[in-house]
Amino acid sequence: MSDMGNKDRSPAWGRWRRGLFSGGSSLAGRHAAGWKERHWTSRLLHRVGEIVGHSNAGMVAATGILIWAVVGIATRFPGWWETTLYALTASITFVMVFVIQHTQTRQISAMQRKLDELIRTHDRANDALIAAEEAPDDEIEAMTDRSLADRGLAISDPAPGSDPRPAPGQNRDGATKPAQLPQG
Repeated sequence: MSDMGNKDRSPAWGRWRRGLFSGGSSLAGRHAAGWKERHWTSRLLHRVGEIVGHSNAGMVAATGILIWAVVGIATRFPGWWETTLYALTASITFVMVFVIQHTQTRQISAMQRKLDELIRTHDRANDALIAAEEAPDDEIEAMTDRSLADRGLAISDPAPGSDPRPAPGQNRDGATKPAQLPQG
């Protein structure tokens, strides 16, 4: 018997697998601690996103379209058929805009927190980048220009051992970084 057949029974596999048919107590898989504390609308939008993002959702949609076309052919495409089609597609599109926006906002926010933590813990990182997404446009452009200049230095001076980044504990201008407060 192959190992592939046992994947569905493996506890580690089931823990990380998400989707419509994940096997377990919930419809779309298990979630991390704190899932229940999220607002019910957030959980609902996340659940809808998991379901429609599953590979089987495309097959379900294609089957639904095929059935809808067969009904239209069988009834000679009456007015109610077209009206229902337009109403359904508009409603689904409207809801999916919010599902996609919610999912992307949560993912971007989580990714931003992870990047902030990496910047915060790295000695040579520029701490000003932690809040870069909230900086005014001209400051972001200045950061971009400095980044492009550093990139240009790295490309033009590939000497071994040379490092255009500031020394540990110092910012780009050579000033000492302020001490970090411990996180509680």
